[in-house]
Amino acid sequence: MNERKDITTLPDIKLLVDTFYRKIREDILLGKIFNEVIKDRWPEHLEKMYRFWQTVLMGEHTYYGSPFPPHAKLPIEQTHFNAWLRLWNSTIDEHFTGAKAEEAKWRGDKMATMFLSKIEYYRNHSSTPLL
Repeated sequence: MNERKDITTLPDIKLLVDTFYRKIREDILLGKIFNEVIKDRWPEHLEKMYRFWQTVLMGEHTYYGSPFPPHAKLPIEQTHFNAWLRLWNSTIDEHFTGAKAEEAKWRGDKMATMFLSKIEYYRNHSSTPLL
């Protein structure tokens, strides 16, 4: 049986990200959207996600960029974010336990809420997201 521990190292981040995005790619609702946008650039996307979560969870500033703009015009709704969060939280629970694991779930929830709010805003207004 897999001994769960907290998220404390870059290999932990990589396990989380790789497992999560494998599930995303296979998901009936989310897979098509992610695979159509990312196409053959999955290795590049995964590397970016390692750096993003390493920055967010470990305070090691390795991610530089704006995470929202690539999502601004995606055809996604609350249902998609619910599925994303279900997969995110279940992946964390499968492999990790502890304060950082709980923080990762909390941050995922806050990010989903913010992204959905901004996507809906830009759909209903003529402004363009700042880069």
